[in-house]
Amino acid sequence: MPIRRTTPRPPDGGRPLVVQQSFPDPRPTTNPYIVMLRDALAATPGVEVRTFTWRRALRADYDVFHVHWPEILVEGASPLKALVRQALFALLVLRLRLARIPWVRTQHNLELPSGLSRRQRLLLTWADRWTTLRIALNSDTPVPPGTLAAVVPHGHYQEWYARHPRGERRPRSLGFVGLIRRYKNVEGLLAAFAGVPGEASLRVAGKPSTEELASSLRTLAAADPRVELSLAFLDEPELVEVVSSSALLVLPYSHMHNSGTVLAGLSLDTPVLVPANAANAALSAEVGPGWVLQYEGDLDADDLVAALDAVEAEGRAAGPDLSARDWPAGAAAHVAAYREAVEARGRR
Repeated sequence: MPIRRTTPRPPDGGRPLVVQQSFPDPRPTTNPYIVMLRDALAATPGVEVRTFTWRRALRADYDVFHVHWPEILVEGASPLKALVRQALFALLVLRLRLARIPWVRTQHNLELPSGLSRRQRLLLTWADRWTTLRIALNSDTPVPPGTLAAVVPHGHYQEWYARHPRGERRPRSLGFVGLIRRYKNVEGLLAAFAGVPGEASLRVAGKPSTEELASSLRTLAAADPRVELSLAFLDEPELVEVVSSSALLVLPYSHMHNSGTVLAGLSLDTPVLVPANAANAALSAEVGPGWVLQYEGDLDADDLVAALDAVEAEGRAAGPDLSARDWPAGAAAHVAAYREAVEARGRR
C-alpha cells in the first residue's frame, strides 16, 4: 500500500483539524470513554474526527493520529491475522514518520499488558519512541524527559448513565463491578469481607479473565451467604443497578493509576474505596470529602468496616464535584493538545 506524503497543518480558512482515532466505529460493548470522547470532539467547531479502519489510517489525509491502547492494533484472532496486523502497524508508523503526522497517545496504562509476544513488544516499543505528545489522565502520570505532554482528566459518566434506572441503595452493602483480572484482587476482597461482622453484604459482578479465577472466587464465596456472585459480562443497565444500589464500591486493585470504574461509581453518586496513592489522593481532594476513601497496605476487614462506617456518617455532599471532568472542556483540552502536536511536528 503506497505511503502518501502530507504536511499536517492547523486549520485555517475554514479547514478543520482532522483527527484520526485508533478505535473503530463503536459497538454496544465499546468502552463509553472513547464513545463520549468521539462525540465531544465531533461537537467541537473546527474539528473532524474519524474512527479507525486500516484503509483510512494508511491512505487518508489527516492531521493527527490519536492512539489509546496501541496493543489492540497488533493483536489478532489468529496467528496469521495478528501477523498481518503487525505488518500493517509497521507501515502505519512509517507512514506517520515520513508524512510528519504526529502520533498522540493517551497514557491509559503505565505498562504494556502481560501476554504480548516478543514481536508485539518490539513493535509497540519502537512506535512509542516516536510519540509526539502524551495525554495523561492525571498529573501523576510519568512521561519520558523531553516529551510533550498534556493532562486531560478522564471525563465523567453522569449523562451517559442517566438513561438507565438506578437501584435502591442498600445499607452496609459493598459492590465490585467490571472485568475481573488477577491484579484487581477480588480474591483479596472476598477474603477480607469474610471477617466483616453483622448484616453487611457484598456483590461481585463481572466476567473473570479465566475459568481458574472464576472457580477460586466461587470457592471463596461458597461459605458466606452474604456474598452474591454474578460472574458474567455486565451490560450497562446491570452495572448501573449494582453500583447505584451499593453503599460503597470497593476496588482493591494491587496497582491502580487510572480507573474508569472509579469514575463510574462517582458518576452514580456512590463512594469508592481504593488503595492509597498520590493519584487517588488528588482525586479525593478534587471531588470533595467522603467520596474517595483510601486504605493502606493489604485490604482487610477493618478497612471495610471503617469505610462502611464512614459512608454512613453525616457531612458528605449530596454528590461528588465532577465539574472538572465535563466532556466539552475535555474535548477543548484534547484539541489544544492536538494543535500543539501538529505545530511541534511541523517545526521538526
